Order: sequence, then structure tokens, then C-alpha cells
Amino acid sequence: MDFSLVVIYLGFTLAAYSVVGNDTIQTLGTFLSSNERKKWWVLWLFAGGILSATLIYGYITHAGDVSYGRLEKYPMPDPFAWYYILPPIILMLLTRTGIPVSTSFMVLTFFNQKNLNDMVIKSISGYAVAFVAAIILYAIVANLLEKKFIENPITPKQRKIWTTLQWCSTGFLWSQWLIQDFANIYVYLPRELKVWQLLFSLVIILGMLAFIIAEKGGEIQKIVKSKTNTVDIRSATLIDLSYGIILFYFKELNNVPMSTTWVFIGILAGREIALNFMLRKKENRKKMFKNLGMDLLKVFIGLIVSIVLVYVVKYLATL
Repeated sequence: MDFSLVVIYLGFTLAAYSVVGNDTIQTLGTFLSSNERKKWWVLWLFAGGILSATLIYGYITHAGDVSYGRLEKYPMPDPFAWYYILPPIILMLLTRTGIPVSTSFMVLTFFNQKNLNDMVIKSISGYAVAFVAAIILYAIVANLLEKKFIENPITPKQRKIWTTLQWCSTGFLWSQWLIQDFANIYVYLPRELKVWQLLFSLVIILGMLAFIIAEKGGEIQKIVKSKTNTVDIRSATLIDLSYGIILFYFKELNNVPMSTTWVFIGILAGREIALNFMLRKKENRKKMFKNLGMDLLKVFIGLIVSIVLVYVVKYLATL
């Protein structure tokens, strides 16, 4: 067997595990937190069904390109050297530490450094838009909704309604995230997939997704649970809907890949600040700002580590 083929499919498998393990929880984190009582395989069937539909739709509408055109500036390497499997391995190790590393910077920059500037600008813009939008939104709904959510436990009748709303908002968000992040996984495969490659890749990703959901999200889930009332299905619905709308906006803006990690952290930070100032006006906010600062520091460290490692590995590969 051609060694480059081994690298291609091993790289894809490692990337699938790394991306699903790191980024999936940013999208499904609130969904998992607010549905902890449900069987993991029920949640997997829901998420896996939307993933399959989104993947197949992209395959049909983009002539076999499941990245929705986001890999146009990332041609397949020739030859596909062994060191291309290093980014997902490093990403996998960092993910286990709980650092929300950007898979877009870590993986895609390795394939084409020329697009790094555009990716950084779009990702930082995503953080800023999400941060400001979340502050405005939750300043408005804090007393109208969030205060009531915190003070009044959800009733069985309300839970049925909000469960439907949350699963709809999560489905919308999940599909928008997949359209953004399929590029991080499928950068290892041909830009026009054959049917057997599509099916092979789908089985791999669904398997990884099952493992992550069964594990209840892993380390990254701790960031979600540390925020105010995120386990309440009503609050989770609002978070998912606002996150999905922002990702939809950036999806329509252009085809430049971006870090959904930055958008995720921006929404949680803006929400936490708004709720703190609106609902806990007399509390000391030093601890809150420290925690939010640590979240931002983690993604910034992830950005720096990603970029430095890309250039270090590239340099070592030339020796």
C-alpha cells in the first residue's frame, strides 16, 4: 500500500477524533448538560442524524465537497508526508488537558500558512461580535427570563415545551457548526469524495461522536458547567440559539474558515457579565472576571501554541 494513503486515512481518523473531542462540546455542551438524565444513545442518535444529513447535503450540493467550499484554498499536499499526522495528535493531547484549542488554527494553518491572517481576523471578529451580542441580549432578558429561570424550577409541563425548543435550537446550531468545522476534518481527504469515502468517513465520525457523548463531554465540558445556570434547559436553549445565529452570519459572510472556539467563548463571557451585573449587582466581580480572563487566556494560548507548533514541525520536517 502507498505510504501516503496510510498518512491520509490515519490523519483523517486522528483529526476526526481531535476535532469532535475538542469542538463538539462547544456546540453540544449545553445540550448535554441540560439532558443529563437521558440515555447517551438517544442524544447520539439526534446529533448523529443531523450530522449525517448535513454531510450528505454538502456532498450533493457542492459536487462531492463536504466542506461547503471552505477548502478551496487548501489543496491536497503532494506528497502527503508523515508529518501531516502531527497536528491532530498534538491537538488530541491538548484537548485532554481541557484547553479549548482552535482546531482551525492547528490543522488548517499546517496545510496553508498563507490564509492564517484571514482566519485570525475572522475568528477575533467572531469573538467580538459574540461577546457584544451576548451582553446586549442577556442584559435585555436577564430580568425577563433568566431571573425567573433561576428562581422558579421548571415544571413537567414546561419541560416538554422547552425540550422541544431546545432540541430545535441545538439542531440549528449543530448544523451551522458542522458546516464551519467539516473543513478541519476533511482537509485530509480529496476535495471531491467518492461515495465509499463519504460512507467510510461518516462511520468514523459517528463512532467518535458516540464515544464523546457517552463520556459526557470530557474536560472541555467543565467550562460550560462553570457558567451561570447552563444546566437549565431554558437557559441552554437561549445560548444555543444565539450561538447558531452568529455562526450562520459568519457562514454567509464568506468561505474563509474560522475558529468556532472563539465565538463559543465570546458568547459565554458576554452572557456571564450581563447576568452578573443585572442579577447580582452587589456581588464582588473579581472572581468572575478572573474566570473569564482564564477562558480567554486558554484560547489565546491555544492560538499561539497552534501557530508555533505548525512552524516548528514544518521546520523539523525540512531537516
